Amino acid sequence: MKKSFTVHDLPLSERPRERLLKHGIEALSAQEILALILGRGIKDESVIVTAQKLLSTFGNLKNIAAASMEELTKIKGIGPAKAAQIKAAFELSKRLEDSSEEDRKTTVKSPEDAIKSVKNQLKGKKKEHFLVLSLDTRNHLINTQTISIGSLDSSIVHPREVFKEAISSTAASVIFAHNHPSGDPTPSEDDIKLTKRLVEAGEILGIEVLDHIIICDKDYISMKSKNLL
Repeated sequence: MKKSFTVHDLPLSERPRERLLKHGIEALSAQEILALILGRGIKDESVIVTAQKLLSTFGNLKNIAAASMEELTKIKGIGPAKAAQIKAAFELSKRLEDSSEEDRKTTVKSPEDAIKSVKNQLKGKKKEHFLVLSLDTRNHLINTQTISIGSLDSSIVHPREVFKEAISSTAASVIFAHNHPSGDPTPSEDDIKLTKRLVEAGEILGIEVLDHIIICDKDYISMKSKNLL
């Protein structure tokens, strides 16, 4: 019986490991990268063939990544050890992607962080704009929503509208920000009353109000730092 083709039958320059060393990982096909992860084939079958079986069976890399250990080991040449290698490789890739996503998120842990996030939206505005910054459990900014434009009072900025956005964003906490076109960030009585009302509503809903920041073009006040929450 004729012996099956193995990786050693390939010219040295065409073997995955040698191609990686010479040309870099980017030059390798998905089949070659899978072959490197698997390491070696089985008796009379090249690891290149085993890698191709994976691609043929599952269709693409996404489906291979989603396959269970049981599904992977149904492929000839893939035992528990090789299936574990495949799962580990894709898990590392997923964690790297998650880590990169975390790095791209805006973290808001201070009034300065919040101001940096919204200053362009409020700069130079002639009317008061009330914004809600929704944050996750790690203080990453989920989104920023404009709730109202105009003089602030309880009829315009209603807890229902404010927390509707936070709830739909599954926020763990919120920061409020609004501007004073006058240039004086001192909180008005209406600002203080509204803030206390929103804090109470947040407590009922289980969404913490971290701060309410009043911003002017050249100054700001954190109501939390002034013990006005």
